[in-house]
Amino acid sequence: MSKDDVVWANPGALGLAGFGFNTILLNIHNVGLMPNTMPLIWGFFWGGMAQVIAGIIDARRGDTFGLTAFTSYGVFWIGLAFAFFLQWRGLVTIDNASMAWTMVVWGIFTGYMTAGTVKISKIHIIIFASLTLLFGLLAAHFFGVLPAHVAGGVGIFVGGSAVYASAAIIMNDKYGRWVLPIGLAKK
Repeated sequence: MSKDDVVWANPGALGLAGFGFNTILLNIHNVGLMPNTMPLIWGFFWGGMAQVIAGIIDARRGDTFGLTAFTSYGVFWIGLAFAFFLQWRGLVTIDNASMAWTMVVWGIFTGYMTAGTVKISKIHIIIFASLTLLFGLLAAHFFGVLPAHVAGGVGIFVGGSAVYASAAIIMNDKYGRWVLPIGLAKK
């Protein structure tokens, strides 16, 4: 068997779990149920590295969307966690305007990625459309016009949607059918 004959597993379950659970944890903080930013520590590893690995596997499988989404959001988590680490060490100051504009840029990226989800599944549309909304709400929060708990509620929904998709991929793989439907797009 040559290296070209190797069949790669679907990395979507890993990437969506890392994204989903980290998004839930951070937004539990945003709604005020967790006083510290412990979720950012997981952002380095599960939210960050796990998604980058999933993106690299998607690249090997020839999936440009998966490569771009997982690698980009993985690096987002690593960058966010690293920025807070540098702030905790006193090396940088994270200000609201910088965070707001960061959320705007990520919202634009997520908006055009949402257009690509129409060819994947309904659950992907839900995840990406609600994530676009979340970035908008986070930008509004950092611009000072919206409390964090509003964005936090949407963020928990976003993360829960990604966790559902991850579980659906796992169940499909193990049972050979969609136990948890995702609304696959017609080819």
